[in-house]
Amino acid sequence: MARKQQLKENNKRSLITQVDPKSPVSEQYRTIRTNIEFASIDKKVKTILVTSAGPGEGKSTTAANLAVVMAQQGNKVLLVDADLRKPTAHYTFGVPNIAGLTSLITKQHTEEEAIQVTKINNLFLLPSGPIPPNPAELLSSRAMSLFLENVKTTFDVVILDSPPLMAVTDPQIISNYTDGTILVVSSGKTDQEQVVKAKDLLIAAKAKILGVVLNGKEQKEGQNYYYYGQ
Repeated sequence: MARKQQLKENNKRSLITQVDPKSPVSEQYRTIRTNIEFASIDKKVKTILVTSAGPGEGKSTTAANLAVVMAQQGNKVLLVDADLRKPTAHYTFGVPNIAGLTSLITKQHTEEEAIQVTKINNLFLLPSGPIPPNPAELLSSRAMSLFLENVKTTFDVVILDSPPLMAVTDPQIISNYTDGTILVVSSGKTDQEQVVKAKDLLIAAKAKILGVVLNGKEQKEGQNYYYYGQ
């Protein structure tokens, strides 16, 4: 009973990999991590974009938990909330969102001021910062490109959470900067046609699709996340 209460209190936005690392779902996130490593035989995948076709498909939860298992492996990981329209990472990790990606790109804050330490060893968070009126312009700026080039020298892995593909152009823009993209799909919710369109948008943007995470497919009790390579 005490364990269930602890899970309820600590798991604010499904950070199950932190709260219950031995669970079957946590193991599935480690499987995703392993498959990413296999995808990087020729070139190490250091920057990873996580997106979805539509809203509410679990992309932010996937990005956060993937960042946790990467950090648990001993990697120095930076999770970037690049969803400049509906950011959630600061809620997930319980940190303020005063300084973040937007204030960093616009040079209102330095990396030292904007990047925050989390309670998880090796995991750092860059929240979105104040929501701007021009997200796409900020993400496509030279400053964004330079920022990613710089943090790649400081961190082993950089994971970026972005808005859904079918809603805005932001994910296509970010995919040009990253080494690979993961598309999150919700079982029983995401329309097949939307998935195809989302994939086509990524291909048009010349994104390297690492694979698809099928979220919510319950084939066995507790196993909700499955990874399918591209």
